[in-house]
Amino acid sequence: MSLSQFIVYACPQGELAEQIQDFYQESLDLCGFNAAHNYMPHCTLTGFFKDQESKISVYIQALETAYNTAKITANPLKIHIIKMTFQSDWQGLELEAEGIPSLMINFAQLANSPTRPEQLRLKTWLHLSLAYEFQPQQAQILEDLAKTRINLQAQVDWELRFYQRHPDNSWTCHQSWRLKP
Repeated sequence: MSLSQFIVYACPQGELAEQIQDFYQESLDLCGFNAAHNYMPHCTLTGFFKDQESKISVYIQALETAYNTAKITANPLKIHIIKMTFQSDWQGLELEAEGIPSLMINFAQLANSPTRPEQLRLKTWLHLSLAYEFQPQQAQILEDLAKTRINLQAQVDWELRFYQRHPDNSWTCHQSWRLKP
């Protein structure tokens, strides 16, 4: 039986998400394609993992349980933007998340599937990529565009999302949960 590809993201909603989407489109128009254009605005919480489609409910239930447990603990489910970073090979927002790391550890412990060939890989460097794998001569153009288009103080809400990536690089969001402080 073939395995499907899954991942857990935290995705921005609201004004900041709109600014990032606009940045993606303008950067594509100005500089052409870079790897960030393959994705919706997101913060990666797990690496991609493979399993049978019939196991989707296992992951949704594990995330639901971990989410509900996290909501009743002392840690708020918040994501803060620390800063915008510009490097020669990566540009994006560096993030800090209260409560999310323990939620994800709990999810990894609960998401037991005998058909998943590998352990879940939880991410420790939380960030939202604006651009990467771009031509070096485009770095300053992308930086200037980000600085003029993205307001780090813009209104933003975050959602925890469980995605499936299909072979044609289309996506299905199977479930989402609002991350509230």
